[in-house]
Amino acid sequence: MTDSPKTAGWLRVLKQVNDYPMTDNNSLQVVFDGVLEPAGLAESHLNDTLASICGKDIDAADLYFQQTRQESWSVEDGQLKTGSFSVEQGVGVRAVSGEKTGFAYTDDLELPSLQRAAGAARAISRQGQSGGVAVTAANPPVALYPPVDPTTTVSDDEKTALLRRLEEQTRAMDSRITQVMIGLTSVHELVLIAAADGDLAADVRPLVRLNVSVIMEADGRRELGYTG
Repeated sequence: MTDSPKTAGWLRVLKQVNDYPMTDNNSLQVVFDGVLEPAGLAESHLNDTLASICGKDIDAADLYFQQTRQESWSVEDGQLKTGSFSVEQGVGVRAVSGEKTGFAYTDDLELPSLQRAAGAARAISRQGQSGGVAVTAANPPVALYPPVDPTTTVSDDEKTALLRRLEEQTRAMDSRITQVMIGLTSVHELVLIAAADGDLAADVRPLVRLNVSVIMEADGRRELGYTG
């Protein structure tokens, strides 16, 4: 028995998930490749940036990188209604001095912007001397899911074919169904935190949600059902 073209893509995803080794090192590499490398950043740049923040008046400092890729598809009455894709990313820089906290943010991840954000956060302390820090992978968290990107692992054609097939199957369940709306949202979120105390941690969050709404009419009465 061979897999149909409609299911082959999703079976491929399941196999990729089952075969993927669950280690935090994978998450770090995915985040480095997806967030830092495109911006021309390396681990040494994180070390240098944190070192520029730290001084005798700074108690703690950290960098928080985040990138979110999201796509959404919706089908209504057998027709593809919407399709969207967006990317948001940025880095927050925090410096803590006593009870004061300086925070700066930029959505440009390249080194000059990162350094400017670090300087703004560092400005909470008027005095201080730069000190060296070493970012290391200390106490890595347990990886709870594989770093598979749901926005790219399955093709657009496979996703829309799934929605249309579900719409047909849903409508066939009851003759009183007059309208079916199905939506699929995929999110791939990458997070990297580098702290001046040596902690380096990453998280890869693959999120998928399927929503189905049904309108039924009979005897002049209309009802809406929804699940996700």
